[in-house]
Amino acid sequence: MTEPQLPSVPEVRPDVAAAMMEKGAMMVDVRETIEWESVHIDGAVLKPMSGIQQWWQELPRDVDLIIQCRSGARSAEVTDALIHQAGFERVFNLAGGIIAWHSSGLPIEGRSEAD
Repeated sequence: MTEPQLPSVPEVRPDVAAAMMEKGAMMVDVRETIEWESVHIDGAVLKPMSGIQQWWQELPRDVDLIIQCRSGARSAEVTDALIHQAGFERVFNLAGGIIAWHSSGLPIEGRSEAD
């Protein structure tokens, strides 16, 4: 059995994402509330993937959006949907998610391990 293909979407490495956030990009965490409460990236906003129909229209279109989850799979799906279904242009998937962010030595809020 073959693994499902992740959408091909624009991605940024954690170090690039951190620099983008310093310049005003918005980090959107699409994990669920229980995951967020355990650990999250400082400055990120929680918008669970399960409720995307309720919140996608609230996202700004005039700033870069970095979509993030645990490993990059869910966020790739959300990034794909925002680009191809909702017409967003400035959307990027955080490659490797919060796991890669933490492994890169970037700070997290919550417990010391992201996985």
